[in-house]
Amino acid sequence: MMMVELTATPSAALPVATLAAHLRLAQGFVDDASQNPALERCLRAACAAIEARIGKALFARRFLLTVLAWQSAATHPLPLAPVREIVSIRMFARDGTAVSVDPSGYRLQPDMHRPLLVASGAQLPQPAQAGSVEVEFAAGFGPAWDDIPVDLQQAVIILAGTYWGQDSDPSQGLPHAVAVLLEPHRPVRLRGGGA
Repeated sequence: MMMVELTATPSAALPVATLAAHLRLAQGFVDDASQNPALERCLRAACAAIEARIGKALFARRFLLTVLAWQSAATHPLPLAPVREIVSIRMFARDGTAVSVDPSGYRLQPDMHRPLLVASGAQLPQPAQAGSVEVEFAAGFGPAWDDIPVDLQQAVIILAGTYWGQDSDPSQGLPHAVAVLLEPHRPVRLRGGGA
């Protein structure tokens, strides 16, 4: 399995002014925007770290998932939530020729932790031997900062502020305040137990 981001979060969507206010950076000067590129990098790094930790896309973007086989004949979990739509599915033969899959053959089963690609019939179309499948999908809470839940917004600002000041010790992991804010958004992992 391989997943790549097809679209990036636009710079205008990032809360640079909010981070600058949180850091209490000087305002009202001619060169106020001179630190914006560095603030943007801190925000992008914080968003990426949080997304990796909770398995959710904060800003709405498009992704491409490539698999060699489905996890089961009738369903396949998508590695990121919340999924907004399945854009397309293409099957690739060994020689690289592609065929688009009819959207009536599958549907999205939304879930905030583990969305599924589900067959409309008995099973998903099976890839050819030594072939692959590409699933293009859109995921994220929305295109704007205000679409993201408030606790996740706060976690991004705190973590970006930590990156700005470089006062974190990587061996300590995420700051405690960030970890607490992320906890409700982490996927629940259930283990089967025996007596």
